[in-house]
Amino acid sequence: MRIIAGEWRGRPLAALGKGDAGAHLRPTTDRVRESLFSALAGGRYGDPLTGARVLDLFAGTGALGLEALSRGAEFATFVDDGRVATRLIKQNVATLGAAPRARLMHRGARRLPENTEPPASLVFLDPPYGRALGGPVLTACRAGGWLAPEALVVWEENTGQTAPEGFTVIDSRRYGDTHVTFLTAD
Repeated sequence: MRIIAGEWRGRPLAALGKGDAGAHLRPTTDRVRESLFSALAGGRYGDPLTGARVLDLFAGTGALGLEALSRGAEFATFVDDGRVATRLIKQNVATLGAAPRARLMHRGARRLPENTEPPASLVFLDPPYGRALGGPVLTACRAGGWLAPEALVVWEENTGQTAPEGFTVIDSRRYGDTHVTFLTAD
């Protein structure tokens, strides 16, 4: 795995290879990340990267949030409760020198405390596939003040997703076995 573009283009990231099923880690492939970020940079969603505050939920290796930082996001909060994931995120943040622009929260995405920082304008949501965690997590994040009005949510799953209450689906794309649903917070 590597950073695709931006400030840290080509820099390698610590990775798990094909993933760690026991830890529910399934890294987004470089190809899917490249397609996803091309869609984000294409102008259809405005400019969601420049100056963004990013919330990377079920962050795994942190690749999505770090890619956003490389491409102009201001700050990223990485949330994961896995021991392996936490180690990988710390390693990747240190490797890129991203610590001043990053925060790691070692906890479950549904149990975030009330947010006291500026809310996220861009959210990456990549829960373990097939466990119906995405909707409840978005609802909890919204209630806890983690999402800015009209925040863009990029939800990666193995099937297309419907929007939970308070969100609107604006696009859906399929990359092989991966479905990406784009939503906005109402």
